[in-house]
This record gives sequence, C-alpha cells and structure tokens, in this order.
Amino acid sequence: MAPKRVLLLCGDFMEDYEVMVPFQALQAYGLTVDAVCPGKKAGDVCRTAVHQLSGYQTYSETRGHNFALNATFDDIDATSYDGLVLPGGRAPEYLAHIPGVVELVTKFAGSGKALASICHGQLILAAAGVAKGRKCTAFPAVRPTLIASGAHWVEPDTNSATVVDGNLITAATYEGHPEFIRHFVKALGGNISGSDKKILFLCGDYMEDYEVMVPFQSLQALGCHVDAVCPKKKAGETCPTAIHDFEGDQTYSEKPGHDFALTATYGDVDASSYDALVIPGGRAPEYLALDESVIALVKHFTESKKPVASICHGQQILAAADVLKGRKCTAFPAVKLNVVLAGATWLEPDPISRCFTDGNLVTGAAWPGHPEFISQLMVLLGIEVSF
Repeated sequence: MAPKRVLLLCGDFMEDYEVMVPFQALQAYGLTVDAVCPGKKAGDVCRTAVHQLSGYQTYSETRGHNFALNATFDDIDATSYDGLVLPGGRAPEYLAHIPGVVELVTKFAGSGKALASICHGQLILAAAGVAKGRKCTAFPAVRPTLIASGAHWVEPDTNSATVVDGNLITAATYEGHPEFIRHFVKALGGNISGSDKKILFLCGDYMEDYEVMVPFQSLQALGCHVDAVCPKKKAGETCPTAIHDFEGDQTYSEKPGHDFALTATYGDVDASSYDALVIPGGRAPEYLALDESVIALVKHFTESKKPVASICHGQQILAAADVLKGRKCTAFPAVKLNVVLAGATWLEPDPISRCFTDGNLVTGAAWPGHPEFISQLMVLLGIEVSF
C-alpha cells in the first residue's frame, strides 16, 4: 500500500509548535507530509510565532523558527492527499480570506477526508463554511466566529482539549497535540501497536525548543507514558527553551522559545522503571554534563542496554558519561571533538537530517532529523504505526 499523504497548510506567523510537531511526528510514523503556503514555493520559508500564556490577559508572542516549505501551493492536487492539517497562530487570520485556501478546505471537508485544525486554525473552517452544524473547539478567542458560522461550540475545559466529530478533529492549543495527532492518525486508518512504553526525557534550561517538544509529544501521541525531568526541579516547574536556527550567520542564532513544563520530579525518578532515555540538545547539555547524578542516570540506561536517543549537543552528556567508547555516533558538527575524544567513531551527518542507530544508541545531529530520530527510537522500542 502506498504511504498515506497529508497536506499541511502554512502561513507566516503560524504557531511554531503547531506546525512542526505534526509535520515531523507524522513523518516519523511513515506518512508523507507536504507543507505549502499560498504565494510561496517549495524551499521558501514561513516565519513562525511562539505563543504562550504568561500571566497576561492574552498570549505573548515572540519570533520562532523559520519553517521550510517542501511543496508549492499552486502545484498541489488536493485529490492526491488523504488528510489536511491546519496549524494555528496568526496565519489563519489572513489565510481565511484567500479564495484558494477556502476552496481547498471545502474540498477536503466535502470529500470526507480527515481534517484536523488547531487553535486559531478554526478561523479557516469558519470561512469555508465547514464548521456549520459540527461539534468544534478552538482557542477560546475563536468562539464568537465559530458560533457565528453555525458550529456547535464545545468549551475547552483545558488547553489540551480535543473534539472529534466524524472526519473533523479540532483542538484548543498545542498542549493537546498528543490526542489531536493520535485521533488524526486513527482517522487516516492508522493502527498503533507496542506503545505501552515508559520514556524519560532529561531536560535543562535552554535546551532546544523543538528538540524537546517534538519527540516528547510525538511519543505521547503514540500512547507512550513520557516523563520530563530536570535536576533541581519539580513536576509542574518549567524550563525555558532556546530556538536555534540558521539565518545567515557563521553559527546558529538563538531566540527565546516556549517554557517547557516538567511532568515529574527529578529526585523522585526511578530510572529502572523506564524503557528508554531521550536527551535533547541546545545549551542545557553543557552544564548537565557536569552533574554527577546525570552521569549516573545515563550510565544506568547504557549499562542496562535500554535505548538511549540523543540529539545535537546532547552527545556532550554521553561523552562526559564515558559511554561512547567503541560506539558509532553523530552529533551537531561542533560537538565532533567531544565525540571523538570520548573514543567514538564519528559518523558525518550529511545531510544534517541524518540519524544513526548503533545497538541501543540512536544519535542525531539537529532537529531537522527528528523524523529519522523518532522512527529509529520507535524501532528499538518495538512501536509500529500501520495503515
């Protein structure tokens, strides 16, 4: 059977997580995902926005990553796709006024194909007239528009609320991605097996924004129990993240990312109860590598032969823990020195999305490699998505 094909409708200042998490998660599960934007071509970028509730009357906004499109809007044939995803953010405000966008969404809705929309994406559903008579949720500020369009409004009791009405899947915010994506996979005819796994994420201040949230929510969407911990922090506390991107400078730029909420208390963790360890990159590994409790945690997983998946600068922790000797390993190229001096065989990440598995160890170079990174970890864990 040919792989399922999904279309992702993008625009400038769509929410950063709400485009990248479903884009990379669905690819990791084996789907083909095309990201398009009206007026833009494959290879062009859309700027994204980081939206979060920070104690003010509405969400704050800062600049996110630059998201690269991989298809051209004017060239797509809607009939060749099995599903459509509408990210939120500010993009839907203007996309909802573009006739070609309205026509596209109307076609998907009329065909009965899976249609998933999150946060402010439901503005486009309202403009296309496809929310009429349907149960629908969204970010609360979208409520008046949905009600005016004839939708049956479902008040989100939490920011992770998701509503399914036939082929239509709607969610309130990116906090609902796990359920949102899981329902979308099911609507596409997908079946998830082997997901009764418990996975630990080793977090720290200024870890890379995508490198924690994309694998975290991708694994949750599969039905895994995923805990995120940080030394000296408790469940419910947050870690600030960093957005690392390439914008024409000699090295990556850094901007503030989302605040990532921890789900468990570091001091209470029983490492033996987890099936795998994931180490995000960013700047956190520089200081986490100096923490003896972190070193002991990493050694536990490697000595127990449990899967360990580390990306980008995360390999600085592996090097400090002295668990790379004799292993094949990649990382962000600037970390090559750490990897080689730790006794590993360096694997060149060409392209930067390349990831490698050596026994129980999965390593990647940077967040563009998430689809490979997550899918290789899924193989080690025995998790499969079939259609």
